[in-house]
Amino acid sequence: MVIDKKYLDPFILATERAAYGASLFKGKGDKIAADQSAVDEMRNQLNKINMKGSIVIGEGELDQAPMLYIGEKVGNKSGEELDIAVDPLEGTNFTAKNLPNALSVLAVTKKGNLLHAPDIYMEKIAIGAGFPDNLVDLDFDVEKNIGRLAEAKKISPNKVTACVLKRPRHDQIVNSLNSLGVKINFITDGDVSGVISVVDPKSNIDIYLGIGGGPEGVLAAAALSCLDCQMQVRLSFQNDDEKNRCRDMGIKDLNQKYNINDMVKGDVIFCATGVTDGDLVKGIKDRGDSFEAETYVLHKTSNTNKIIKNNIKK
Repeated sequence: MVIDKKYLDPFILATERAAYGASLFKGKGDKIAADQSAVDEMRNQLNKINMKGSIVIGEGELDQAPMLYIGEKVGNKSGEELDIAVDPLEGTNFTAKNLPNALSVLAVTKKGNLLHAPDIYMEKIAIGAGFPDNLVDLDFDVEKNIGRLAEAKKISPNKVTACVLKRPRHDQIVNSLNSLGVKINFITDGDVSGVISVVDPKSNIDIYLGIGGGPEGVLAAAALSCLDCQMQVRLSFQNDDEKNRCRDMGIKDLNQKYNINDMVKGDVIFCATGVTDGDLVKGIKDRGDSFEAETYVLHKTSNTNKIIKNNIKK
């Protein structure tokens, strides 16, 4: 169930083009236009790829078209059957305000190998590589998770650094972390890059905690699956309508905890191109007739793990 390496360049180009589309709206205060431009560029490129592609993680369901919606078919209808998770613009607010860490992101597996997660909230916990299996768990309290992680790292809890999305719903988590003396790196948006920060040697992040978007959770899991990390998630419902949508998508156990191998099976390609300069990659640079793009690329079976810089004709 290996994805041919020939697909790397076309999918890298898909996030490069989407990032470029979004970059046209940097600092213009219009996050909707930035998102739409990213979607249009990504869709156009995906439809040139020799594949029978299906969007399984997208920007909502069919009624929210013209976004890249869950169930949309992409590609030229020949070649391999592939499932694709997309976030054409992660960090719409970052782009609108020309702030760091806006990305264009996608992940690709063979058909049937990505969790079909609806566009709702998801509890998440993630740590890097090299730890005993099942070290952290959503059913443990914050104190226990931090204690187990600190013990495994042979440090005291107050030497641990956690990444948390700055939202009122995380006040209890933040209070617990503060009581342990844990250093907190707050992010205001973009929890794909937040989760990935647990493997970024430049970040010094030890653990990611909190509730964020479900699609972003699966995208982050795709990256972490290439890097032998640990992540666990559980869907978080706001109302009965969200529960019914999940049942309609075939999810029977609404309280199930998903580990990386439940969300991403087999081989996977992950691409994240910078829209604005960020911790992971640099943003789009306009060079007149062309633009420069920097992309973080992972491919599980070929052990690809690198940052690629390209100059692309407009």
